[in-house]
Amino acid sequence: MNGKTTTPLRNDCFALPPGVNWTPVEEALERLRSRLHPVVGVERSVPLSQVNGRILASDVHAPRAHPPSNNSAVDGYAFAGPLTDVPCTLPLVDGRSAAGEPYLEQVPEGHAIRILTGAVIPAGTDTVVLEEDCEVRDGHLHLNGTLKAGANARKAGEDIKAQDRILTVATRLTPTQISVLASVGVESVDVYQRLRVGVLSTGDEVKPVGSAVTDWQIYDANRPMLSALVAQLGYELVDLGHVLDRAEDVKAALEQGSEQCDLILTSGGVSAGDEDHVSKTLKAHGDISNWRIAIKPGRPLALAMFQGTPVVGLPGNPVAAWVCALRFGAPAMALLAGGEWFEPQAYVMPANFTKNKKPGRSEMLRARVRDGQVEVFGSEGSGRVTGLAWSEGLVELDESARQIEPGTPVRFIPYGSFGL
Repeated sequence: MNGKTTTPLRNDCFALPPGVNWTPVEEALERLRSRLHPVVGVERSVPLSQVNGRILASDVHAPRAHPPSNNSAVDGYAFAGPLTDVPCTLPLVDGRSAAGEPYLEQVPEGHAIRILTGAVIPAGTDTVVLEEDCEVRDGHLHLNGTLKAGANARKAGEDIKAQDRILTVATRLTPTQISVLASVGVESVDVYQRLRVGVLSTGDEVKPVGSAVTDWQIYDANRPMLSALVAQLGYELVDLGHVLDRAEDVKAALEQGSEQCDLILTSGGVSAGDEDHVSKTLKAHGDISNWRIAIKPGRPLALAMFQGTPVVGLPGNPVAAWVCALRFGAPAMALLAGGEWFEPQAYVMPANFTKNKKPGRSEMLRARVRDGQVEVFGSEGSGRVTGLAWSEGLVELDESARQIEPGTPVRFIPYGSFGL
């Protein structure tokens, strides 16, 4: 499958200790982190033009320095510093040093030369004076102010030295990091193959968008949402479609996913009801742990292995599916894909809402920032999809009881902290 070369996950990697019921969020995240590792192979020598969003599979060292030579930071005149005895007059040599057209001769002692921004500083000089701070008359440079040696000069290798390690394995490449690679002449890098993530929706009441529906049926919001999430995180989407609450249909879809995917995301059917065939199928033909995580919104998070492929069973309600996909799925996918497990960056900001939070579970509230304060969506219902579009991140409240009033500091996690 997808050219895998790494060690597969154990069938029991998600198992919880006997007697464990409700699991705090931080404990659940740490357990998940400790049991996962990269499951994808490596692509060698991929050109820079094709690596945006990919994950490095090996460290990268600089083949040359940056900058490769001493050069000028300004337009002006180069001479040997320091300049302490002023006023001072220096004769100018014929010629100049420009970017891409260096002056290749030695500048005689006590002389100066015209130099432009980015140009190599000629031998015999080490200091540059801005052209605005001096005067040129009759072939001579007239200086009136002191200047320390090395002023306005960039030293060779001051940014990157040859053979420096510039990027490390597991780094997700961005345009700015690609710029660093290009600046020292790296043409290609080794990257992990893209994680192939299957997305499967279930439920008799759920119908794909574009289908005819009755009043007791709903359109499938989860599969488009989760598919877009997978694509935006940089992974390869495998659309496993929608299946009815039939054991044989669910099993067939999971079998297809196990053949084509490195990870499967499902939504719905993971509780213990009569028609929860995802959990039933995983119990009958795989290895499943229903992690009852102390989080709201979110019902049991089904973590399973099915024919060697990890399965993350998300709740059916869109808000709960979104929260669990971000909080648990995003860092897990990053680790499976060869990247680093991450804790999303949170910002402590004043609340612009009132809430009496009860103890026992962490809560994730749809939120956004306006005028330096965090406001939350008016309803906490996990079926209110309008709150997803309204929000720009999540407020995370821990398991303890809290009385929140306007001005109370709260943790706000923007969606960008999850890589979106």
